[in-house]
Amino acid sequence: MDGLYQHGPSTVTEVLAFLADPPSYSAVRALLRTMEEKGLLLHSQEGARYVYAPVADRRSASRSALRQLVLTYFDGSVEATVAALLRDGGRVLPDELERLARLIDAARRAAQ
Repeated sequence: MDGLYQHGPSTVTEVLAFLADPPSYSAVRALLRTMEEKGLLLHSQEGARYVYAPVADRRSASRSALRQLVLTYFDGSVEATVAALLRDGGRVLPDELERLARLIDAARRAAQ
């Protein structure tokens, strides 16, 4: 998905070209087909080639994936998710901490 967001709509051959350690052509084709069946991608046909593109924009897809990750691995707890990121070797820069503090303050005000 990352490659399709970075490079735009792509064929199987193009996807293979931007993967660092690509599997076989047929494996990539099968993965793209599976992602399409799951509703993540659509394809259009250009001659004999299928061109694949994400269904959702990157921001929407990121939010959806993050929601699923929080539900699956942290029982839906935002606190547990953030705590794991901060405790488990996640290096947070001072300016990032400041931005996080502002986001937390805004969320706190919105919850009141």
